Amino acid sequence: MPPFLSVYLPPVSIRLIALLLPLMLLTGCAGKQLAVEDPPPHEGLSIDRVLILAAAERTLGTPYRFGGNTPSGVDCSGLVQLAYQAAGIAVPRTADDQFRQLPKVDRARPGDLLFFDTSGGGKASHVGIYRGNGQMIHAPGRGRRVETSPVEIDYWQERFLGAAALVP
Repeated sequence: MPPFLSVYLPPVSIRLIALLLPLMLLTGCAGKQLAVEDPPPHEGLSIDRVLILAAAERTLGTPYRFGGNTPSGVDCSGLVQLAYQAAGIAVPRTADDQFRQLPKVDRARPGDLLFFDTSGGGKASHVGIYRGNGQMIHAPGRGRRVETSPVEIDYWQERFLGAAALVP
């Protein structure tokens, strides 16, 4: 047995040491300022993009509801309406109208819209909000909830139609 364990301390002393030790350690640092560098999650984005992403992230876990665009239930284009409304931006109601009417971009940035043909009909039938780091936030369909999905998987790549941006 190590020598420091051979000393008997009554239970009350052990509890007192357990309470005082963290305080003693903290007082040694009392005059120092905590120095960490933790960049904001949406660094370099316009305030509109930050508002859109924050609103979209708040919907994570929200039930899918066809035609829904409220915090109690959303479909894919309703999620877009809800998120963009947080930045004071009105968008068309359906994914296809959004795709046809909004300005196209070659490269998506966080907060931009990603459009997909998931029905095979040649038009935009699904939309998600690009979150960054290869992820999008979207309302996947009946019986599911708003989630984050990787956009590089084959399913999305094969159905991708284009991206649109409304904000700088």
